Amino acid sequence: MVLVLNGVLQDDCPMDTNSLFLQHPVYRDYAQQLLSIPRKSVGPVGLLYVGQREMAAAAPHDKNINIIGADDATTCIIVVVRHSGSGAVALAHFDGNGIDEAVCTMVARVQELALGYPEGRIELQLIGGYRDPQGYGEEVFYSIMQSFHKHHLEIDLTQACVGELNTILRGDINYPIIYGVGVNIKTGEIFPATFLDRGPDRQLRDARNFMGAQSVLDIYDSSLGMLRIGPFNYDPLRGVDLWLSQTDEFLLQHLSTSPDVEPPHFTMQIRATIKFIQDNQFPAITVFRDNRPRYYRRDESTGCWTLVRY
Repeated sequence: MVLVLNGVLQDDCPMDTNSLFLQHPVYRDYAQQLLSIPRKSVGPVGLLYVGQREMAAAAPHDKNINIIGADDATTCIIVVVRHSGSGAVALAHFDGNGIDEAVCTMVARVQELALGYPEGRIELQLIGGYRDPQGYGEEVFYSIMQSFHKHHLEIDLTQACVGELNTILRGDINYPIIYGVGVNIKTGEIFPATFLDRGPDRQLRDARNFMGAQSVLDIYDSSLGMLRIGPFNYDPLRGVDLWLSQTDEFLLQHLSTSPDVEPPHFTMQIRATIKFIQDNQFPAITVFRDNRPRYYRRDESTGCWTLVRY
């Protein structure tokens, strides 16, 4: 009984996006406000990019980050949790895996970062999950809402640009309107965004998902001010050469939940990921030597993430 919708504490969690918008039409207005903001193209300087099945949290005073963001969300949902008193923010890119545990981690990270700051509310924003033919986006939405509803804290849903509100019909095909968002951690401003750089270690991070990781990876250590990947391992991919020999259309149809609406770089990214898996069949040996994470520090001269060598 801890999800707050339009200022009212809820006994029950909405079953789907339609129920939410029917019972609380104000969310249509909130979504329209976000949709009316021009999309920004964000470069790598001062960016903390969060990939699928990843999350990160930071506070406004963090000198390493200006913007935290994620994109390429079609049936996925980007989740933003923010503490109104401190401005501490956590962002995740959920595809249905590991949501329960990740929701608890997101709220805990924001609470830790808010210690010593004025009292505030925990605010929740959901963006993505367009109305796809198979209803994958609705499943992800329901899982997220259930997880937050089970949490012991009161959590205010302040944005739900999902389902029909994030869908546009082109011809006879539904498309997402917003694929990605950025959050300015200094001001709390949230805006539609695309990202010119999705690193570092994009192929390694995507390989973890491709090989079936079930958990959401927390990629930022705010106490160190460092981006952290791994360690993790996976088994060799059977038939890797066969995968690489397939056409783009085959990869699109078999490896996407929304093949009609993926961004243009989807298959190129998938190929790069499979090639990485081919070259690193045992990442515990070839990537994470001595079972150490890969740490990245913000380079003060370029503003980009650089690998810390041990």
